Amino acid sequence: METIGFLELNSIAQGIQAADTMLKAAEVNLVFARTACPGKYHVMLSGDVAAVQAAIEAGQSAGGACVVDSVVIPRVHPQVIQAINQATEPGEVNAVGVLEFFSVTAAVQAADAAVKAADVELVDLRLGLGIGGKSFVVLTGEVAAVREAIYSGAGIASDSGMLMGSVVIPSPRPEVFQSLY
Repeated sequence: METIGFLELNSIAQGIQAADTMLKAAEVNLVFARTACPGKYHVMLSGDVAAVQAAIEAGQSAGGACVVDSVVIPRVHPQVIQAINQATEPGEVNAVGVLEFFSVTAAVQAADAAVKAADVELVDLRLGLGIGGKSFVVLTGEVAAVREAIYSGAGIASDSGMLMGSVVIPSPRPEVFQSLY
């Protein structure tokens, strides 16, 4: 499992500068650096723990007051990376869980916590593109596992005030599930 770092800024210009600073500060891999609604900039890096931590700290310094949120997740679950890349096709769906956040960073953290807490399949991690800067996580599995995963994921962001809501839908109609994509 790899380490990822995520920095979210409320300024595109400061975000681009922070991304450059981060890449110059440590030997890390740029996973992506891009704009999102409403006028935010997101940078995601991977590498070893110390390098990612150093890069995030450099980005926080460069971003200053424009930093909205940041996180370093050592040993991130592989399903998180797959869901960010929207590369996961769900199998049989017994229950669907959805977590919604004000912050992209909170969604990444919560997705990692959720998939580590229970036997669930992370099928989507939408990172604030075209949805007003909000983010959401979609996962599936047995009802009890989905409930446990949602509880764990929600707990990560509830203290920071970044959690907007969560639901568990047992036995969803196929049309509802398919409409998520």
